[in-house]
Amino acid sequence: MEMEQIKAYAAAHAEEARQLTEVLCRIPAPFGKERARAEFCKSWLERYGAQNVRIDSADNMVLELNAAGSDALTVLMAHTDTVFPDTAPMEVRRKGGRLLCPGVGDDTANLAELLVAARFLLEQGISPKHGLVIAANSGEEGLGNLRGCRQLIADYRGRVARMISFDGYYNRLWNKAVGSARYRVTVRTRGGHSFRDFGAPNAIAQLAELIGTLYTVRPHWGPEGTVTTYNVGAIQGGTSVNTIAQEASMLYEYRSDEAAGLRGMEEAFRAVVEDFRARGAEIEVESLGVRPCGEGVDPVAQQALSDWSEVLLKKHTAGDIVVEPASTDCNIPLSLGIPAVSFGLCDGGGAHTRQEWIEAASLETGLGIALEAVLHVSE
Repeated sequence: MEMEQIKAYAAAHAEEARQLTEVLCRIPAPFGKERARAEFCKSWLERYGAQNVRIDSADNMVLELNAAGSDALTVLMAHTDTVFPDTAPMEVRRKGGRLLCPGVGDDTANLAELLVAARFLLEQGISPKHGLVIAANSGEEGLGNLRGCRQLIADYRGRVARMISFDGYYNRLWNKAVGSARYRVTVRTRGGHSFRDFGAPNAIAQLAELIGTLYTVRPHWGPEGTVTTYNVGAIQGGTSVNTIAQEASMLYEYRSDEAAGLRGMEEAFRAVVEDFRARGAEIEVESLGVRPCGEGVDPVAQQALSDWSEVLLKKHTAGDIVVEPASTDCNIPLSLGIPAVSFGLCDGGGAHTRQEWIEAASLETGLGIALEAVLHVSE
């Protein structure tokens, strides 16, 4: 298909993509409750002739196109979940050419445009040469721990040649995985009355000391240029102002764009915890999720996929593309040596805030990107 035909189809169906975005926004999809969106996506594609489409055990909607028997599958995906806990429908507001709604760009608009691109393949009767899997996947945000992508890779183990995740905005290309480990750390003591039992161990004081010690760690592992970080994002505990706290907890994570950085942080974290335990502290460590870094990916194949993606985005947007590492669904394939990249199909801002917005006009541009992408991987 010529570029002029792609642009013509995008122009003709941009309004459909906008309406579909608004419909999807009204279907609540917080972590763990994405199935309703997946069911809608399945029904929507079936209206346009999809047959090999299903909902899997991880609440992914999965459409297979000529996938049977192929060991060189391409997986195209956009996640159904939003970062917000709302279980009531969220309405899209229009203001000055923008669509405003929590989660509208991350990742609802991208999901809508992937669906329209899948419809195009169905209508044209295109049978991808090496097989194609199109997925509306669960569990990308927060503590979802990339549940949907993990399930896809498990179901197609050994058969996936490359993966593209449509996520974020089209001025960003994420081609390297930022891995992470997340924990809930709980300190417990016998507690007591603030006056009568003064001097008894206080869980809040012990947790504060533990946090202070963790913040002395120097994250210097990995090759030059490696970025490794850590953060305590929330703390809670105690009963009242005159109670020696029996329990206090924190949410702690560390991240790195190199596996060596993650391993170094893990060793440092465990060493600090064990030192406090050796001094009598009662500490429970609960893993809340692990996102791996990339390891073992053929650098030539990964660079080729990244370069093609950057050229594609520049062709349609005529803008500068920021290429950088990020934590996305691509962490899973990249950790298993499968080339993968992530980029968006719309222009917007305010992701992960309730003021999130996208430019309505950008949906036509994004649909053009999606169409050229699905045609390319079908060759």
